[in-house]
Amino acid sequence: MSSAVEIYKKKTRKSARVFEKSKKFHVNGVSHNIRFFKPYPFVTKSAKGKSISDIDGNRYTDYWMGHWSLILGHAASPVASLVKKQLPSCWMHGTVNEMTVLFSEVIQKAVPVAEKIRYVSTGTESTMYAVRTARAFTGKKIIAKVDGGWHGYTTDLLKSVNWPFEQPESSGLTDDSHIISIPYNDLEKSIQILQSVKNDLAGVIIEPVLGGGGCIPATSEYLSGIQEFVHKNNSLFLLDEIVTGFRFSFGCMYGTMKLDPDIVTLGKIVGGGFPIGVICGKDEVMKISDIHSHTRVNRSYIGGGTFSANPITMTAGRAMLQFLKKNPVVYKKIGRLGDLARKGLGKIFDGKAIITGRGSLFMPHFLANGITEIKNASDAARCNTDLLHQYHFEMIARDGIFFLPGKLGAISYAHGESDIKGLIEASSRFEASLK
Repeated sequence: MSSAVEIYKKKTRKSARVFEKSKKFHVNGVSHNIRFFKPYPFVTKSAKGKSISDIDGNRYTDYWMGHWSLILGHAASPVASLVKKQLPSCWMHGTVNEMTVLFSEVIQKAVPVAEKIRYVSTGTESTMYAVRTARAFTGKKIIAKVDGGWHGYTTDLLKSVNWPFEQPESSGLTDDSHIISIPYNDLEKSIQILQSVKNDLAGVIIEPVLGGGGCIPATSEYLSGIQEFVHKNNSLFLLDEIVTGFRFSFGCMYGTMKLDPDIVTLGKIVGGGFPIGVICGKDEVMKISDIHSHTRVNRSYIGGGTFSANPITMTAGRAMLQFLKKNPVVYKKIGRLGDLARKGLGKIFDGKAIITGRGSLFMPHFLANGITEIKNASDAARCNTDLLHQYHFEMIARDGIFFLPGKLGAISYAHGESDIKGLIEASSRFEASLK
């Protein structure tokens, strides 16, 4: 039988040629490191609904879904129709617009902590500004994050992202002494570390579900315990809900866990498929960025950026959230499909892999090195990640199912039970090949 690589190369000859050309202009041929996979990534021509198509005419059922941002699927009509109406008026003007006000009204009602809001164009910017605001508000310098926590490429948080967590993530970082790392879902050890820096602790930033770190939910006890320590210490509790915001229900995950964050960052889903980052915070905290009531040396400068709050993103985001609010069936459907995927894959890979996730998110971890449970990014990293990449690539090549190799899967409203059945059947064939 032909290898998956041979099959893939035969199916993607045009992609191979275009990617060779891309390497002449772009570092590694890509504009985002994780978009490369061996032997080369296919080149996308179009996408609609649950599917993504390449320039060779291959069509894939997509579980990457635009970095998990497309909860309604590609080119969703509820968003596209309103964006098309906005385009003739203007798509960029760099001034205040009413679309921003209307969008913020929707967010504020759904996210109570969003007493004040600032828009940027990426999730990285939103976490960067969240950290800066925490330091300015508290007058302290140290920010704590968790091992495996991914908050974008901001220098402030580019530490302990990938295993082994003790190694630097990049050259060119001048000083990471004011960033510390704590173990996810280990409250006792985390509190011990936080206690050691409490006098200069500005805040803790955490994802309620680790995205890049392995699709691992935090326990309620862990999050509430961290929050309790932080607030007693007069530090800030920052939740990065860029992945989880509006993913499991209409609003943020923190609201279902009885948490009281000071700042929440949003992105992905709330942009309706367009570039966005959002910093939401309590009024007393966000006021530190008010240029009228604070001097330059005392304020937190949140610049926003040239394309922040542009009319197209504001229109798309509002369209997305309005549709989700009016159609709670979206969450019911994708949550049910997520349950089917996790249960089906768990049955197939019984004893060989653990399936993590929540709601419409899921990810297999092929067991190795004595790992028997997945509670943090260290557990995930010590599993057989090479086998995970092989599993994902085999489905791309043989079955027309697309996961970005090594990353979690996200189910959209455009998917159906037949897609989950196809995923399970493809996974069963892969499991059989391991014997």
